Amino acid sequence: MPEFLILKCQGAMQAWGGHTYEDYRPSLIFPTRSAVVGLLGACLGINRQQPEQLKKLNDSFELTVLANHRLVEQRQFKDERKPRTVNLHKITDYHTVLNARRADGGKRDDAIVSRREYLCDAEFTLALAFKDSAEYDLAKVLTAIKAPKYTPYLGRRSCPLQRPLFEAIVGAEDAQQALKQIETSGTLYSETPLNNAHALQVRDLPLFGETRRFVTRPVYVLGG
Repeated sequence: MPEFLILKCQGAMQAWGGHTYEDYRPSLIFPTRSAVVGLLGACLGINRQQPEQLKKLNDSFELTVLANHRLVEQRQFKDERKPRTVNLHKITDYHTVLNARRADGGKRDDAIVSRREYLCDAEFTLALAFKDSAEYDLAKVLTAIKAPKYTPYLGRRSCPLQRPLFEAIVGAEDAQQALKQIETSGTLYSETPLNNAHALQVRDLPLFGETRRFVTRPVYVLGG
């Protein structure tokens, strides 16, 4: 039976960058492929100047993301605590940016105002299935996330982890069944087709080279 490495992404704020034009930096509502590669790369000690190693890491695993229905405890009368569901929402921060890129790759002479989106009250469970020929296998990645070389964060350096990444190692027939052993509800974002799911095109598959470029991939969404 296949084994899956289960990770939790939980923090006060998260930012999973979508396509950007410098002055507007949106966040998707689930962790992107490129962000997860960067997150694991930080734990392994791989930096952006090592594109060959990042490509090997990217080729090592298949990714399935579950957006959890997050529960928090709310204090009631007589000190009783009752769980309640909190919904994901976005906030926008504003920055003044110098030397922003132009469409031709050059730098602007004037400053611009940059809008950056962040997710609040979000929690994700990730299932990673490692390929048989993986350069970075389950054991190597597990060791790295338990003792990371660089500090991992949830999309941006201003988004620290609220808890350790590692959750469990689970044996299951597929990622969907593996995630059900950890969380009972939520929205699935899968790289492999799912019954009754609809396909979404996401531009988050990195092309590893001297410049940062991305291509689209299908993501199959199930739940709501």
